[in-house]
Amino acid sequence: MIVGVPAEVKQDEYRVAMLPVGVEELTSRGHRVLVQAGAGLGSGLADHAYLQAGAELVSSLKEIYEGSELIVKVKEPQQEEFPYIRSGQTLFTYFHFAASRELTEAMVGIGCNCLAYETLEDERGRLSLLTPMSEVAGRMSIQEGAKYLERPQMGRGILLGGVPGVAPAHITVLGGGVVGANAAKIASGFQADVAILDVNMDRLRYLDDVMPPNVNVLFSDRHTIRDQLKLADLVIGSVLIPGAKAPHLVRQEDLLLMRPGSVVIDVAIDQGGCFETSRPTTHKDPTYLVDDILHYCVTNMPGAVGRTSTFALCNVTLPWVIQLAELGIDSALSSSRPLVSAANVLAGKVTNRPVAETFDLPWREPVA
Repeated sequence: MIVGVPAEVKQDEYRVAMLPVGVEELTSRGHRVLVQAGAGLGSGLADHAYLQAGAELVSSLKEIYEGSELIVKVKEPQQEEFPYIRSGQTLFTYFHFAASRELTEAMVGIGCNCLAYETLEDERGRLSLLTPMSEVAGRMSIQEGAKYLERPQMGRGILLGGVPGVAPAHITVLGGGVVGANAAKIASGFQADVAILDVNMDRLRYLDDVMPPNVNVLFSDRHTIRDQLKLADLVIGSVLIPGAKAPHLVRQEDLLLMRPGSVVIDVAIDQGGCFETSRPTTHKDPTYLVDDILHYCVTNMPGAVGRTSTFALCNVTLPWVIQLAELGIDSALSSSRPLVSAANVLAGKVTNRPVAETFDLPWREPVA
């Protein structure tokens, strides 16, 4: 099979979808790998490293798409890539379809096969391709929150850990999954006062066992969220419903409960965001104010730490890329339940139920 690795075109995206070792693994099995020149530079991976591993370098995005049967990417296709994608081609990347009707309808209209990293469930039911980027985003959310709480960034002027005689910041984490747990872990290391909210009591019991004493676990409901907003200097939104649009846990009127200069970091923005006032931002223009509350809603947070993120991502995606290359899309879907769970659009049909329900589109089973 011919596998294509394009350079990412999303703004401020520095990750690449394959390491040189991945190229070597594929070419040693008889596959061809086309890599766009410069694709790895944002992650510190030079073109010659790919050439030495057996890749064929091509100069343009158009050549990658025209010459490849399987496209392996990091972020969802951007508008400038749409004309190059063809019917029957397979794309393996983060799609986050529920956040974009335009993207969903474009892929359906083209008739390509879209396998999404974020919905692939392994044999133990874990979202194993989403996990490493959730770990990165969760940890980054605290370092970004610490920066934007500074007064020159329009924050309250709060030091997360305080100092002797001055109370630390209060951080509220909405959602106790991978993002939330990693955010709470880093926040606790800053010696902040942390509350992590979730609706799963088993998960809360687990977090209560493993978190340090400055992290409190609370059952998430409307009243508790509002009470926390009154206390919070920093709120991390980390709610995930796999494949579906994130629920709005914080409404616009709720912001009036918060103190001016408080910060919200909406890590759920890839799936539409869990704050009603969230809208996508970029690393170059990451924040905006609503009712004196600073919003940070960057849709590709891990892209800023491209080297760390690329290695973390490729460690988990490569086995699935190899399986797709070896078997082809039809045989892979027939033999692999995890790849079936990754199938969001196949041959012009939406095959992920939450995505179909989000946009009121027809849905069909991913395997006949």
